Amino acid sequence: MDTGENILAFIPARGGSKSIPLKNLVRVGGRSLLEYAVRAANACPLISHIVCSTDHEEIASHAENLGVAVDRRLATLSGDEINVLDVLKEYLTRTKIIPEIVVLFQPTSPFLRPADVERVVEVLRNHATAITAQTVTLVPHNYHAWNQRIFENGMVKFASKQERLGAFNKQLKPKLYKFGNVVAVRATAVPVMAEFFEEPSVGVEVETPYDLDVDGPEDVEMAEALLSSGLVHLPHLD
Repeated sequence: MDTGENILAFIPARGGSKSIPLKNLVRVGGRSLLEYAVRAANACPLISHIVCSTDHEEIASHAENLGVAVDRRLATLSGDEINVLDVLKEYLTRTKIIPEIVVLFQPTSPFLRPADVERVVEVLRNHATAITAQTVTLVPHNYHAWNQRIFENGMVKFASKQERLGAFNKQLKPKLYKFGNVVAVRATAVPVMAEFFEEPSVGVEVETPYDLDVDGPEDVEMAEALLSSGLVHLPHLD
């Protein structure tokens, strides 16, 4: 196979979501979650081609209507316990040209901005030893790991009591970050990777609420509220 200087937008969109049936087709602000991923990829000039991996005909049809190539994944790669990395590994064994970088566009991150994708790709390219790059978002103080509790048998205690005793306010706590909304990987490293966030991994910080992850029905409501309030700006959708 040839290794091309191209960048693949890989959109995983299986049909078996339990939290919301056919979640990738759920509409937010008049668009499906899948469309958000496709529009973000199309608006990113670095992306050379887009592939939607799915096991569901309705999702496949919708992706094709959006002008995206569809790869119908194997039934053995369609269950709840399947890692998306395994899906990508299998796909790359069949593609004729191995891309330089694969960017994972998850429909559950509808507020992903093309500029954030470009920053992630750039930082990965600029760090020769890095295998992956990802966006991250600062964890709010109230959700900091050292503030978390264990609740068992009606009793509450701090999960990290000793650490908290020495850092009772936010100024004393180390900054912690969670995953933002996009990850990019060097395609040649994929066959031997154990996870999508394989280290060394470089990061780019994105602000809330662009890190919103749509998991359950309440997240759909939150996404609708953020859009209608004007708290998120997505010019590539105009």
